Amino acid sequence: MTLRKLTYFLLSGIVLVSCSTTQKQLVNSTKAETIEEKREEDTLSEDQQNEFEYLFIEGLKQKKLGNVQNAVSIFSRCLEIDPNSDVAMYEMANIHFANKDLTSASLLLQKAISLNSKNKWYKLLLAEIYRQRQQFSEAAKLYTELSNKEPDNLEYLYSKAVLLAMAENYAEAIAAYDKLEKETGLNEQISVAKQQLYVAWEKPDKAFEEINKLIQSDPEETQYYGLLAELYQQQGDSTNALKYFNKILEMDPENGFVHFSLASYYIEQNSKEEAFNHIKKAFASEELDAETKMQYYMLQTNDADSSDWSNEQIGELLDILQETHPDDNRLYTIYAEHLMRQGKIDESRSYLRQYLETDKDNFVIWQQLLFMDNDLMDFESLYSESKQAIELFPNQAVLYALNAVASLQLKKYEEALQVLDEGQIYVLDNQSLKVQFELYRAEASYNLNHVEDAFEAFDKVLKMDPDNYMAINNYAYYLSERGEQLEKAERMSGRVVQENPENPTFLDTYAWVLFKRKDYQLAKFYIESAINNGGGENPVLLEHYGDILFKLGEKDRAMEQWKKAKSFGEGTDVLEQKIKESRFIESLVP
Repeated sequence: MTLRKLTYFLLSGIVLVSCSTTQKQLVNSTKAETIEEKREEDTLSEDQQNEFEYLFIEGLKQKKLGNVQNAVSIFSRCLEIDPNSDVAMYEMANIHFANKDLTSASLLLQKAISLNSKNKWYKLLLAEIYRQRQQFSEAAKLYTELSNKEPDNLEYLYSKAVLLAMAENYAEAIAAYDKLEKETGLNEQISVAKQQLYVAWEKPDKAFEEINKLIQSDPEETQYYGLLAELYQQQGDSTNALKYFNKILEMDPENGFVHFSLASYYIEQNSKEEAFNHIKKAFASEELDAETKMQYYMLQTNDADSSDWSNEQIGELLDILQETHPDDNRLYTIYAEHLMRQGKIDESRSYLRQYLETDKDNFVIWQQLLFMDNDLMDFESLYSESKQAIELFPNQAVLYALNAVASLQLKKYEEALQVLDEGQIYVLDNQSLKVQFELYRAEASYNLNHVEDAFEAFDKVLKMDPDNYMAINNYAYYLSERGEQLEKAERMSGRVVQENPENPTFLDTYAWVLFKRKDYQLAKFYIESAINNGGGENPVLLEHYGDILFKLGEKDRAMEQWKKAKSFGEGTDVLEQKIKESRFIESLVP
């Protein structure tokens, strides 16, 4: 129904005061008038009057240029010269209003109005401040004064009625609307406003009268029957509600809005199947715009627990939406979001790619796509698609970081360092990205055997983020791998495991540091903890387990773990040799 449109009119009508418009009007219509009044009062000397006028104009100039502090200083000086200058008070109030200091602004305006009660712009701005502070009755009083002075200005009367309604002063609000109706004749917006007031006032009979007046004025207008049906539904009269919803369908079978209303009706009647049938008809309506349907979809999916429909039903609605609006590329992102909620990341990603075929300039979609590549560990796609995104958005540092991740995983270490250097200029003050850049720089440098550069980068990370457990873990692992500073490595890795006792990667590192320190029994305890916490298919972790078992004299079990590591993928560079020669062999250090 078009009730939504009517409600919008009622809400939007109250914001009648524009700060910039008000200021302009004041300068044009009150500045000279007010200063002239000061001259007539002859309270200032001629020199003071000249200085005041000069400063006031300079203050306006500074404010227009955006030099707010200068303007405040100048207007303050104006008030020192003439403490009763209402126009200077108004300009100061406007600045406070713009800075959201409503208290100071209202105090200045109250004083200005007491000095010059004829200036409508003072009252308009004060009324807007009262509205924002939810002092609706006070704002309504100002509009009463404005309306009394300019009875032909119906906007004042309308604003008064709206504010009285917001103050829940129903009787006076209705009276204001009645007065307005006498001037305008029967008016859809006014009748709907009065109907809503009567409902709030618990006078449903009067509310029905207002809607019936509209129907009598135009019996062919279906939206009025919709208002009547909704009012009956609101009053608990489901029989009459259904009667008038069906009447709309008789008059306008293609009316999509009424199907939404009927769906709401049947949901209240606990007839979910019938309700869903009407929703499908609404989505299939070619007269109903895609925006309305998408808004309904968003309402139903923002909170899955409160949705009226299952994931399957939502998917069915999206299919209908695609059939009805096949050229609306927003559907790709909606499908992607729907699938993402179900954990279908790969399918969701395909829809984002389809969207980008129609609109390559949407950075948010590119970023979502790259995060999906990363989550799926599809580093080939992450590598190529992040390169495309960098070409389109060369000043987005996160894209360089994502490309570096892909380059590291694909063992393109030189490229990782290069892309980090290229993107560094765009990191600016983003502390999180600074940390990520240095962490990736450390990984790339270590794998290129630039050990000093790698450890320097790790130190930078830990200086910026002392609790970055991934950096601490990797730093400790590389130290142990090289057999350097093993006590430091044990302290670092032990701290990580203490804070993350169920992380298999961190447990494996700690086990390996202990192995390097020849504490094989304790190393066995931690490597088995790593396996029991989800590391049972990690080839490097299983190879470490075999190494530890070999050192403990359990050679057959060690061989079993080495073979198991090989079956799950790539281990260290000497795994094959260990299996072939049935003995422990130290891995080559990068």
